[in-house]
Order: sequence, then C-alpha cells, then structure tokens
Amino acid sequence: MASSNYSLKVNRDLLDPNFESYRLSLDATPTYNVELDAAVEEVKLKDTQYTLEHMRAFGMYNYLHLDPWYEDSVLFVDCKGRVLGLSVTLDTALGKPREVYRMAPDSSPCEDRLCASLSLTSATWAALSDGTGRLYLLRTGKRGDGSHAKWEPLFSEDLGEPFTLLHSVSHVQAGVHTVELLLLRIQKDPQETKGSGYSVALEWITVANTKKYEVKKSRVLRGKSVPHYAAVVPQGKGLMVASEKPFAFTHVDGHPVERQQPEPMEVEKTDPIYFWQQTADDITVCVRTPEGVTKEEVQFRLSVDNIAIGVQGFPPLLEGQMYASVDPEASAWIIKDDKSLEVTLQKRSEGPMWPELVMGDRRGECVMSDEQAALIHERLTHLTSEDMVNLGSHQYLFTVDVNPSEMPCLCLRHDVDALVWQPRPDQPGNMWEHIATFNALGYVQASKRDKKFATCAPNFSYATLCECLRRAFIYRQPSPVETVLFNRKQGRQVGEVAKQQVASLDSDKPILGFRATNERLYVLTSSNLFVLKVNNN
Repeated sequence: MASSNYSLKVNRDLLDPNFESYRLSLDATPTYNVELDAAVEEVKLKDTQYTLEHMRAFGMYNYLHLDPWYEDSVLFVDCKGRVLGLSVTLDTALGKPREVYRMAPDSSPCEDRLCASLSLTSATWAALSDGTGRLYLLRTGKRGDGSHAKWEPLFSEDLGEPFTLLHSVSHVQAGVHTVELLLLRIQKDPQETKGSGYSVALEWITVANTKKYEVKKSRVLRGKSVPHYAAVVPQGKGLMVASEKPFAFTHVDGHPVERQQPEPMEVEKTDPIYFWQQTADDITVCVRTPEGVTKEEVQFRLSVDNIAIGVQGFPPLLEGQMYASVDPEASAWIIKDDKSLEVTLQKRSEGPMWPELVMGDRRGECVMSDEQAALIHERLTHLTSEDMVNLGSHQYLFTVDVNPSEMPCLCLRHDVDALVWQPRPDQPGNMWEHIATFNALGYVQASKRDKKFATCAPNFSYATLCECLRRAFIYRQPSPVETVLFNRKQGRQVGEVAKQQVASLDSDKPILGFRATNERLYVLTSSNLFVLKVNNN
C-alpha cells in the first residue's frame, strides 16, 4: 500500500496567451421545465454536523447524476426513495421521469441520515446508498434504450454508519464479476483532541460474485480533510486521491495496519544553492558559483519556459521548467563579487506571484521584501478556514466524467485559467495529462461569491457554473465571428470571440443538482428539473 506524489505538466499548446475576455451574449438559452411528482428531499445538516468537512461532504452534495454511458440521461432520488431517470431526445417533448428502482422504506429512523447517493458503475450496473448505511448493487440492464426497465437488486447489506458513495467501477477478475466501491464517512475521532474532533474516512470495499455477491475485502484510509477528488483505478488496482491533507491506510478487513516507525536519522541541513526574489514584473535570482569563475566558464541557457545555469566542469546548478513563462530577450545575467551569478528574468504575464521558480526544485530559497511579508501577514490574519481552500497555487474547481471507460477528470485553476487533467494510472511518467483549457475561467469563477456547482461539457465546448439560487452562467470556447471585428486598443482584427451567457430559472428554490452534456444543461431543484439547450448537434 504505497503512495506516490506526481507533478502536473502543463501542455503549453493548450494555452492561449492572447485570450482577451468573454463577451456577454444576449442570445436566449431555450429552457424547458419538468415538474416532479414528488419532491427531492434536501437532507439538512444536523447541529452535530457543524464542521467545514461536513459542509463540503454533505452540504454541497450534487443530487443529480449524469449517466456517462448514455447521452443526455440523468437520474436522481426523490423523497419516496424512488430512483427516477429521464432520457432526453427531443426538448419540446419531454416526458416525466420514470421510476427504475424503489428502496424499501426505513423501518427505524436514523438520526444521522444522509442524502441517498448513486454511482453508475458500468453500462449495466449501478450502486446505491440509502443514506442510513445500507449499500445496494443493482443490475440495470442497458439503461439508454428508453425502456426504463426496473433495476434488479443483487446485493444489499448494512455497512454500519451512514456514508456517501464517491465512485465505483466494475470488472471481471478470473472469471468472477467484481465491483470496487469507494465510500466516504466523517466520524468522531477520540484521537483528534486539538481540532474539530472528527476525521474523514474513506472505505474501499470489493464485492465479488463467487456463489453470491458478498464483500470480499475492505480497506479504510483516514485523513483530516474531505478529498476534492477520489476514485478507484480501473480493475481495482488502486486509488487516486487529491486532498489538502494526506490519507493513510488504517485498517484492512477490520484489522489495524501496523505502521513501521522509521529509525531516527540525522539529516544534515544544507545551505540553499540559490536565492530568488520577485515583483509583479520580474524575478531576480542569485546563484552561488565557485569563487573566481569567469563569464567564459558560465553555461547559461534560457527559453520561454526553461532555464539552465551551470559552470563548466560542475553539475548543473539550476535546471528545469519554470513555473510560468518569461521573456528571454528582456532577461540578463551578470557575475557579482566573483562568487555568484545574478540573473534577472522578465515575466511575460505581470501580476501573478510564483510559488516556486523551477517546478519541483527545492534547493533554492525565496526571499521576500519587508513589504511583501507585511502584505502576506495582513492577508493571512483575515482568512477563515474556508478561505484557506484557495491558497494553493492550483485551486480545485470541479470533477467531470469525460469518457466512461477512463477515470473521472479533475479541473484545477492554473493562474487565471482552468485546466482539465485526465488521470493516466497506466502511464507512470505522465500520470496526469493536461487535456483541455478553459480560458480565464479560474479568474471568472473566483468572482462568483454565491457559486455552488461548476462543471463542463464532456467535449469541452463550454464550461458552466451556477449559484445557490436561480442563475446559471455559461462560458463558451472561442469560435469564429461571422462579421469583421476590430480591437480598438490594439488596432487588429479579431477572428474569434468567446461568449458568456446568463440563464435565469423560473424558480425560487435552491439548486440541488447541476450537470452538463454536450448539448444540454440540467438543473435540479426540489420540485423541478430544468433542461437548457446550450448547443445544437
């Protein structure tokens, strides 16, 4: 049970440094309304569920589920315990959501009940949690044929405390049908005496059909924060987790995992090889060199994204991909005091501060000016624990299923943009692949104080986010313009424009679910399902 850390390598070909802004479009978005026969019950947090982790895990849960195997098919669970599905082919002839499964009513009330959660395991299987601690495995048959045949339960078991389903995958191992499931709980932790008193538990269970479906293996991991991303690797070969704080295996099949304590060892503290300082416009780097070095012995290479500094006859002093781009023509270096090299780098994008100089290099030290230190201290004193989520250089934005045969994708903020990353567990050298970019979305979403959900179309034609009530924002990828437009500031013709649209729903009830397909946007409230036609075929 080993864990590894991997760096994110940006594909510069997918970035657009010339992107200007989104243009507000007044084009109406056709919106269709389906009234529900029974309400979708929003499970409110109890007084005992007071922590930030409870809010992240349960208070912001998406009640609407998109079927990645069948286009424009969504599902949800209503207050009667019915799993309802709606498949859309013609927007002007929307039918009522049809019941595909009904859970048995609770025989005894559960004080800590959570909302029901659904995970579509494969094209013919699904997993369901009733919110009280019971797990169902359901054989659905082919769901996208419009028949809405009733689902058949082949496994039902009480797994203890209530949980939500995060992810599930199905595979055949040695001729045996096997389902891997990942559950999330927030539990009282007696060892957590200094913090909230709770810890986050991920339980990875394997259910297999030998003579009947039963739990074959259970592993529990614990951490201090709700993961932004957690999914099972195909074939059940492992887990991939993105979290602010680390997770560690604590139990396997109910037995504690013994942690080997490493022997104490003395670590010699080494002095930094280089120091660097930055402003909004430029970066100054001072690299220690052997005394008496001459300019002929200095080996210096600089491109837009990479830097290499060395001295003839010695290993490279600094080498690798920089955090962001620089202007090589406006950069320079000089030798100072016969024992150091001073390099001035001109940033190509003014303003954003770099968290590191060369990605993954820990041999240098960033030196802040007194003004910078005072400013950071002032900002930190006003931060709440919720604000701390956004302090990382790569803020989490959303998770989206792009291809059902692969793992879910992760969208992170990179500078002002939003970058979509596809996990590639079978490629150790490129474990996270940058596959799409939404220009300036990282900056735009930060301005939406009432934002609740965010997602994108599987073909990346648009990204979208919604507020807690009524409004949804749609951000389209740049597309060619039909008329001639000129940028008055730069005096050049504009060939493409990225449009922004705002849709306002005819509802005063909170948005509980939010999903996007290539053509449509689905918005769920307690009494209505709205279908917005975003793209045509």
